[in-house]
Amino acid sequence: MSEPLPSLDALRCFAEAARLLNFRAAAGAVGLTPAALGQRIKQLEELLDVQLFHRTTRSVTLTEEGLALMPHASKALEAARECLRAGRGEVGPPPMELVLGTRHELGLSWILPLLPRLRRALPGLTTHVYFGSGPDLIHRVRTLQIDIAVTSSLLSDPKLDNARLHEEKYVFVGQPKMLKANPLSASEHAADHTLIDVTADLALFRYWRDGEGEVDDLLWGSVRRIGTIAAIRYLVLRGEGVAVLPEYFVGPDIKAKRLVRIFSRVKLKSDYFRLVFRGDDPRRAVYVRIAEVLREEPLR
Repeated sequence: MSEPLPSLDALRCFAEAARLLNFRAAAGAVGLTPAALGQRIKQLEELLDVQLFHRTTRSVTLTEEGLALMPHASKALEAARECLRAGRGEVGPPPMELVLGTRHELGLSWILPLLPRLRRALPGLTTHVYFGSGPDLIHRVRTLQIDIAVTSSLLSDPKLDNARLHEEKYVFVGQPKMLKANPLSASEHAADHTLIDVTADLALFRYWRDGEGEVDDLLWGSVRRIGTIAAIRYLVLRGEGVAVLPEYFVGPDIKAKRLVRIFSRVKLKSDYFRLVFRGDDPRRAVYVRIAEVLREEPLR
């Protein structure tokens, strides 16, 4: 059973009486009759089971208990005033700390440069950044280890919700010098090449496999699993294999002819980056605003 609390009205009467040490003047300050003010102080004394004032016909003084209560009563009344101001939207947004998860490359190129804009759009927000892979990010949002995540991973968990951000387009690429020496223009050529991907289920290559156009079954000579798209790009630039990579990530390489498209007749399936959060998180409105800010800045 919870302990009964004093009313704000009683605390206000006590605070004015303690400040003025005159019940009649205190009653006028709070807009009550002296009898009504005395009744409220009596109720407070009964609740606390102490005497708060020594009263004579000539003077009013605070007891030891009254002196101890006075600063706390003032704090409680000030907190109540702040509650009113907050409820009216007069105190600004409260401080908030969030942990945003993202993969390493996207975090460095896109999320980190956006943090100042997020602070301007949501004053009081402090954003911490966690770097991880797609499945790891989803798991950490679900288990409340991080608050939100930017990922293009497929979502199947009913506990999670999301706000769509930017379309993520993909390209199938290889190093020009390597492809000139060892062409990859027909399905039978795949046996002479190494495909590089992030996971055993070929999470990146599926965007080509599920694409539109003349999609052939490709039987690779070997498959290498490398955990990040930055590491995959590094190996492809060295001519150690071919890979499907995000267009925004290797666009400068294609423009500079460090990489070239493979099987360009196939329109690769695209995906979307999403801001993922738990569906039962009460801060959904904040996450929607964060998503709006992220959508304003193109991927890079």
